[in-house]
Amino acid sequence: MRKPLMAGNWKMYKTAGETKSFFEKFLPLVAVATHADVVICPPFVNIPAAVEATETSRVEIGAQNLYWKNEGAYTGEVSGPMIFAAGARWVIIGHSERRQYFQETDATVFQRTQAALACGLNPIVCVGETLAEREAGATEQVLKTQFEVGLGSLAPEQFAKITIAYEPVWAIGTGKTATPETAAEAHRFLRGLISAKFGHPQAVQTRILYGGSVKPENIKGLMAQPEIDGALVGGASLDADSFSAIVNF
Repeated sequence: MRKPLMAGNWKMYKTAGETKSFFEKFLPLVAVATHADVVICPPFVNIPAAVEATETSRVEIGAQNLYWKNEGAYTGEVSGPMIFAAGARWVIIGHSERRQYFQETDATVFQRTQAALACGLNPIVCVGETLAEREAGATEQVLKTQFEVGLGSLAPEQFAKITIAYEPVWAIGTGKTATPETAAEAHRFLRGLISAKFGHPQAVQTRILYGGSVKPENIKGLMAQPEIDGALVGGASLDADSFSAIVNF
């Protein structure tokens, strides 16, 4: 039985002080939520404040990206060992905004994923199609390519540590949400790819999250689908009441 994972992606929001205030309100609201794992990914500069605020709780902290080199002359980049040393244990890789605005590719997703695993971080690797690709009937081909290039070359023992997030790009921050049935269909397709590459037991074990305008109002419908193992939440994770309602679905 896969334990649900609720992950919050704060994107470029909140200061260290606002991070502390958030957790003062949020942690009591999820104190008895043992049915799901909870991860929050603040901006890099807020990771230490988030780690300190959650040190006596079950909530874990992640980063939103990492560079695939451990160190070097790469101005503005942050490495996996730096993230780990700051206390984070998770990292989002290949988010659609990274692909859209910062030229992330399936090949660099693979490099980042390898780097994350090498330093002990748990990757949440994002895949998903654009609206044009969905309307062209190319959803499955896009997912297949993203999976094969971004994840398919991992060793089985590496892949066993991966969480996948299916986030249709047309639903990110648009207010549009894939219906639970549409999301579950994509999740089943991805699980089939996992089974073909890494075997049925691994496909059964791997958690696949849904991401795309997840809110308290739609989380129950999404989580009613057996294929959906949790959510990667953007805007709704910035508010303690909102995100706690999602965690406590």
